[in-house]
Amino acid sequence: MGVANAGFKHAAVVEWDRWACDTLEENMSWPVRPGDVRDMTYDGLGVIDLVSGGPPCQPFSMGGKHNAHKDRRDMFPEAIRAVRELQPRAFVFENVKGLTRASFQNYLSYIRLQLRHPEVTARADEAWTEHLGRLERHETSGSTSGLHYNVVHRLMNAANHGVPQRRERVFIVGFRADLGIEWRFPRETHSAAALAWSLTHEDDYYQRHRIGRAERTLIEEAAAKVRGEPSDLPWRTVRDAFHGLPDPELDPETAKAIADHRFIPGARSYPGHTGSPLDAPAKTLKAGVHGVPGGENMLRRPDGSIRYFSVREAARLQTFPDDFLFHGSWSETMRQLGNAVPVRLAEIVARSVASHLKTSDEAPASDLSLSGELSR
Repeated sequence: MGVANAGFKHAAVVEWDRWACDTLEENMSWPVRPGDVRDMTYDGLGVIDLVSGGPPCQPFSMGGKHNAHKDRRDMFPEAIRAVRELQPRAFVFENVKGLTRASFQNYLSYIRLQLRHPEVTARADEAWTEHLGRLERHETSGSTSGLHYNVVHRLMNAANHGVPQRRERVFIVGFRADLGIEWRFPRETHSAAALAWSLTHEDDYYQRHRIGRAERTLIEEAAAKVRGEPSDLPWRTVRDAFHGLPDPELDPETAKAIADHRFIPGARSYPGHTGSPLDAPAKTLKAGVHGVPGGENMLRRPDGSIRYFSVREAARLQTFPDDFLFHGSWSETMRQLGNAVPVRLAEIVARSVASHLKTSDEAPASDLSLSGELSR
């Protein structure tokens, strides 16, 4: 959705989860291709500007078994195959913060070099470490022949870009080298310091949410003290995200009229899983079962009481529009949301990529010429 909002028209959307496919088909007129991406053929798609996606992150997740390349769910080989076969002008891939852990450092280098040189493929029965060494030799040789990309990656915190959730994810972005595009990640626009300043020095937040003096005092005491007014915008909070939504536990009749917004009983707190406070961005939404079913997908009110997020609330934390409907049970829907990329963050990255591709289209042909320029 973020990529579409940035102006790209989808040629194909590949998804193997039944409920996710139902959700996509319910809301969008995209050409959804249900099935395993390993069985996907890319014939007939034509010239592709962008390949984007989130290769399954379980092999790298902090909550998983950390098997990386040994995990059959690692779909980075398929992401690289898509780049090799489609030869897009650019690509954007997203994955969990765990991919940057020291134990995965060599594998992250391996992923990056394969994306740099997608035609330098692994040989039959070649170990990935041996393939990595061959890619390193190819990289340092300075060869510019064949298909190659200029690739950068960065750990991005969604909260620093206006998403009401502290969600850290790795983005890997590449441009085909023959385009001669210079690109950097979009700058951060929001900060914790700006939120702390607004909560301790300004009235707007309290007036907007009609917060009384007693609760305001508690919030101000919890906010960090900041010297000097920051130039960034304040982090968006859970309270900001839920503005206008009735509490489904305290006002179930009003909530009933809103799609995907019903109270789910059974939330409980335990060490390390205490829920998200109202006056800060939410903790990262989780897709699986982390101890208590639903894990951290809970709200913690100022009085200390907790409850699960409704589907609609979780969707707002992931910056989906209110008319986007979900298929499946609450746990299945929360899994879809926990696996999603915040729409706003995806759009910010994709819009920046799109603007550079458009600039490249408008540049004189001589400005795009590089040695070893690809022929299609």
